[in-house]
Amino acid sequence: MRHKRKLALALCALLIINLVCLSVAPAAAASYSQGSSGETVKTIQTKLKNWGYYTGTVDGIYGSETTAAVKYFQRKNGLTADGVVGSATLAALGITVSSGSSSQSNNVTLLAKVISAEARGEPYTGQVAVGAVILNRVAHPSFPNTISGVVYQPGAFTCMTDGQIDQPISETCYQAARDAINGWNPTGGAIYYFNPSTATSSWSWSRPLLVVIGKHYFCS
Repeated sequence: MRHKRKLALALCALLIINLVCLSVAPAAAASYSQGSSGETVKTIQTKLKNWGYYTGTVDGIYGSETTAAVKYFQRKNGLTADGVVGSATLAALGITVSSGSSSQSNNVTLLAKVISAEARGEPYTGQVAVGAVILNRVAHPSFPNTISGVVYQPGAFTCMTDGQIDQPISETCYQAARDAINGWNPTGGAIYYFNPSTATSSWSWSRPLLVVIGKHYFCS
């Protein structure tokens, strides 16, 4: 009887150890390859397209064209050219994949704050366009590779210094932020915009004009 009790206790201890190990085991790193789909795949395609590696449709579907573009990007950046976007390739692309929804929610809120401050009175397309400029900068090698990095870059947006960033957010700006994050880009790839009636810098006028939406000129 004593032997059976010891065996039972040993088995219970082993079970507890296994459960603890499972509970603390790290989650597998996010990885995307042919057959994957979703918003992160759209982001991958957008980055690759903006940088000239991808010529296909930004549809969130990881097909053969996306695989070829990823391999091209990997070869050019000293990565293993396997066509799989794992942690190293995600980092090279400047993409952070959160294990939860808090990071995405924070990005939407911050983007909506800037859109509301900079384009509150603009048509809806113009609001999305301001968000798209920020995302275009995230994808551009000359700017920080996160939304917060772009927004808080010194001198990037007047709303960060004149207090407008802290004003209440217009409800449509949340949806405009989501639409921009989901890939709607009405700017033609612009990384700058300005209001010609209030612009004081001659440098703004030197930028190649891509499109006019509402009161804003969007430029490369």
